[in-house]
Amino acid sequence: MSYESEKQVAIQAALAAARLCQRVHQEIVPQAIEKNDRSPVTVADFGSQAVICHTIAAAFPNDPIVGEEDAAVLRQPDMATCLQQVTHYVQSEIPDATPEAVVSWIDRGNGGIGSRYWTLDPIDGTKGFLRQDQYAVAIALIENSDVKVGVLACPALPIDLSQPTQDHGVLFVAVRGQGAAMMPLQGGEPKPIHVSTAEQADRLRFVESVESGHGNHDLQDAVAKAVGIQASSIRMDSQAKYGAVAQGEAALYLRLPSPKSPNYREKIWDHAAGVLIVEEAGGKVTDMHGAPLKFSLGSTLEANQGVVVSNGSIHEGVLQVLREQLTTSIGR
Repeated sequence: MSYESEKQVAIQAALAAARLCQRVHQEIVPQAIEKNDRSPVTVADFGSQAVICHTIAAAFPNDPIVGEEDAAVLRQPDMATCLQQVTHYVQSEIPDATPEAVVSWIDRGNGGIGSRYWTLDPIDGTKGFLRQDQYAVAIALIENSDVKVGVLACPALPIDLSQPTQDHGVLFVAVRGQGAAMMPLQGGEPKPIHVSTAEQADRLRFVESVESGHGNHDLQDAVAKAVGIQASSIRMDSQAKYGAVAQGEAALYLRLPSPKSPNYREKIWDHAAGVLIVEEAGGKVTDMHGAPLKFSLGSTLEANQGVVVSNGSIHEGVLQVLREQLTTSIGR
């Protein structure tokens, strides 16, 4: 299959959601609502998921969608004003949207894993969004456990990371077997992207999460230095980190379990789109033990611990260092 229709629908959905998120930033100061797991959600998260689910469901009504958010909190009587606000922003993309339709579209993202399904994060990096820093709209199509289409819209990401004060807004797109590309979010021709090569010593940098709870910064720094990366890490929120590796601006992205939550397992929507984009750009993605990420077990990567994303050429070296570090830790 070419997946051309799926790619175009994912691009359409991601662009609409990104416009909604940017409009929220321009018009209001987003306020965080605390979910049951104590993570934040905003008007823009809800609106983005509603727009994406509506767009995908209109084109592929039989496809399940597994999204991060649900509308339970918006159905509470004291959240009526918030629901009206979400509806207002959804109407900027879907003029006939009603509050009833919006909550149903959001909950369209409560589907289950199947032989073919979509997964999405309406705002990957909500804390970054709240800080007006990096965030991403992430959409992926998975068939038979394999990511087939991946789209990342990164409104705050510089088009050229070496010129952070210049134009921002990048769209990353990949289809299995067809390579990866990036283009300005505001429009333009797609440009094929490739990971850095062993000869590009100036690209030997690594990226990691801003939040200390999203990884083990000390171990990540030690691993990076052990494979020859001397520069300090670039810390950014969201799957924009996958984009940095895919376009060759960094050689490594590490997300190793935090000592505070060693048994934590990653959510599928936090990685699916980025995994395909890096792999189609020539890179490699595994867990910290070298196993491929498995997207067929539910909303979390139950079979995997940690995530290692690289340009490929340094991947085995990173895994070897991790094995040595883990052996040393166990022997203490």
